[in-house]
Amino acid sequence: MNEKFVPLEKQSKKAQKRAAAAKRGSWYGVKPVTKVVQENKKDKLEKIKKKEVNDYR
Repeated sequence: MNEKFVPLEKQSKKAQKRAAAAKRGSWYGVKPVTKVVQENKKDKLEKIKKKEVNDYR
């Protein structure tokens, strides 16, 4: 109980990081990465064919 309160700005960087991490919540397994829908094979082939035709012009 002899510990005195030290403002966050005056604490070391490690202590500041620990305090910030304790305040942050958990994503509970949710990955905050943008999801991209995979194109099907037929669409990919059509794009390749169109590109080849445009390359020869």
